[in-house]
Amino acid sequence: MRLPNGDIYLDYNATTPIDPRVLDAMEPYLRSEFGNPSSSHNLGRTAKDAIELARSQVSGLIGCNPEEIIFTSGGSESNNMALKGISTRYAHKGQHIIISAIEHPAITQVAAFLTHQGFRMSFLPVDEQGVVRVEDLSEIITSKTILVSVMHANNEVGSIQPIRELARTTHDAGALLHTDAAQSVSKIPTDIDMLNCDLLSLAGHKMYGPKGIGALYVKSGLNLEPLIHGADHEGGLRAGTENVANIVGLGEAAEIARIELDEEMLRIGNLRDRFQASIKQAFPELRVNAFGAQRLPNTLSISFADLSALDIMRNVGQLMLSAGAACHSGDGKGSGVLEAMGVSLNYQLGTLRISLGKFCDDDIVSDATNILIEGVNNIYTN
Repeated sequence: MRLPNGDIYLDYNATTPIDPRVLDAMEPYLRSEFGNPSSSHNLGRTAKDAIELARSQVSGLIGCNPEEIIFTSGGSESNNMALKGISTRYAHKGQHIIISAIEHPAITQVAAFLTHQGFRMSFLPVDEQGVVRVEDLSEIITSKTILVSVMHANNEVGSIQPIRELARTTHDAGALLHTDAAQSVSKIPTDIDMLNCDLLSLAGHKMYGPKGIGALYVKSGLNLEPLIHGADHEGGLRAGTENVANIVGLGEAAEIARIELDEEMLRIGNLRDRFQASIKQAFPELRVNAFGAQRLPNTLSISFADLSALDIMRNVGQLMLSAGAACHSGDGKGSGVLEAMGVSLNYQLGTLRISLGKFCDDDIVSDATNILIEGVNNIYTN
C-alpha cells in the first residue's frame, strides 16, 4: 500500500487498512440505523438482523454454525474468554494447561494470570522452523490437562502449526484445543472441520475490518464461563450492547475474504516470494526465518547478522515495516519467538518482519525491495 506521502506500508500483520467495501457496509449503522439490537421496534430489529447476517458471514468463512460465533472486542478478548472461560468451568477435571513457546502476549499473559489462580502451565517447544512437534505434545499432555492453546500461524515468522494433528492428540487425552487464528483467518483456509479445534479466536483489524471487534468460535456443547457478566447478549456469554457497526464490518470483511481468499493467497504469496528472492540475491548471508516451514503467504521474516533492525529502519524511513524481533526498548533483548527457534542473538537483533497485503502490487514490491537493498548497503558502507 502506498500512502499519499509516498511511504509504503508493509506491516499488514500489525494491522490492515479497512477495505472500502467494509466501510460502505458499516456506514448506515453509524448514521441512520442506530437502533439497539435488543429493542423490539423497527430500528432494533434492523440492527438485530444485521448482527445475525454478520454472524452467518463469519461462520461461513470458517465453516461453523452461526450460533457457535460469539462477537467480542477483538482477538485479545477472545483469547481471554477462551482460556479463562474453560479454566473456570473445567477446573474440576484438572488444572493443567499447555501453550506453545511462541504464543502472542494475548495468550502468554493470560497464562501467567492463570498460574496465580493455581493452574499449572507447560510450554510446547518449537523446532528451528518455528513449528510445534506433535510428539512433544504427546509427552507433555496428561489426564489432568484441560486445555491446549496453540496459535494457527505465528505473527512474527509466519510458521503454520499442525492444528489438526495437535487436536487429535489433545482430544485423545480428553482435553480441549484452542487456537489463536488472528493472523491466519482471511490469509489461509481456516475451516473448523479441517482444524478440528474446539475454540478459535479471530480479530477484525487483521482481516481488513475495523479495530475493536473480533469473534470467538465456541464448539457447540462447550460449557464456557462468561468473561463479562450482565445481560444475556451473545447467547449469555458476553454481556453488553452489541457494537453493531463494527460487527457489520467484521461480517463484510469475512464475506469478502471467503470469496477472494484463494486468489489473494496465490497473488500475495507470489509477491512475497519475489521480495524474498531479490533480497536474498542481494545479501546471500541473509537468514530467512521459517523458510523450511509452511508459512503465511504474506509474511517474510529476515535476519541480518550483526546489524540492528532499528538502524535498518532508520535508513529505510519510507518503508513501514516491523522490527518485531529487534530490541525495541534498548535493553539488548531479542525475540522470544526466534529464541525458541534457536536463532542466535546476533541474528535476532537484525530481524525485520515484512508483511504484505491486498493493497500491495508488483510496483510496490519492486520499489520496496530497492529501498531496502539501498538502505542496508548504506549501513555496510558507512
